[in-house]
Amino acid sequence: MKYDLLVVGGGPAGLTAAIHARARDKSVLVVSNEPTASPLCKSDRVDNYPGLPHISGRELVERLVEQARTLGAEVRIGRVLNIMPMGDTVMASVGTDVVEAGAVILAVGIARAVPLKGEERLLGRGVSYCATCDGMFYRGRPIVVAGNAPDLMEEAKYLSSIGCQVTHAPLAGLEILGEDRVTAVRRPDGREIPCDGVFLLRSSIAPAALAPGLELDRGYIKVDGRMATNLPRVYAAGDCVGQPLQLAKAVGEGQLAAHWALLE
Repeated sequence: MKYDLLVVGGGPAGLTAAIHARARDKSVLVVSNEPTASPLCKSDRVDNYPGLPHISGRELVERLVEQARTLGAEVRIGRVLNIMPMGDTVMASVGTDVVEAGAVILAVGIARAVPLKGEERLLGRGVSYCATCDGMFYRGRPIVVAGNAPDLMEEAKYLSSIGCQVTHAPLAGLEILGEDRVTAVRRPDGREIPCDGVFLLRSSIAPAALAPGLELDRGYIKVDGRMATNLPRVYAAGDCVGQPLQLAKAVGEGQLAAHWALLE
């Protein structure tokens, strides 16, 4: 199915974008972790959002989700693994599915995960974030799976089912070894596990890995006044585009990004 808009992230920016899209009678898919996993939900009390004083962060997020769903937005729990602009459309891998959309809004918040030692250097040379995308390249070969994604076990079972020799390892403190290609990983206890590939299945993916070629500015997604990135039909909003990391700013940018994205 093709959607008018794909929103990556279920925080205030992403859900506002979805609400705006549905108000214009556009089809929209929101893909995110459990919305209540948003850092905002940890706030017992939000006092600086106009018109809703003394509300908890969790209640605010739950209201946004309910409003988006009531208006007809599709909210799917999962991970977007990569985004590929293709002329007048954008293709995205969502778990094992491929979704087509007229435009995409990245509202992924802050990528808090620190890259593992060797991860960035060996990305695409044995390091992968997508089991269904790259698993067949490692059929019959030893691989390591590490991460904290909610679908990690499902992805690991898929890799085993296609003939990969899967070993699990802890994500924290893991080091990826190899010169031109992955040859092993080193666990925090110093033990090395020989392997040909490493699948890092985190609950979120850094924007630059999600959309290759995406331009960043000091670690944040670079956007113009329309919230457009340097990639065609790809927009961004919220904390992922930079300071100040404030709720009201995220909501405003989500609305602005949806407005321009739907004019594509």
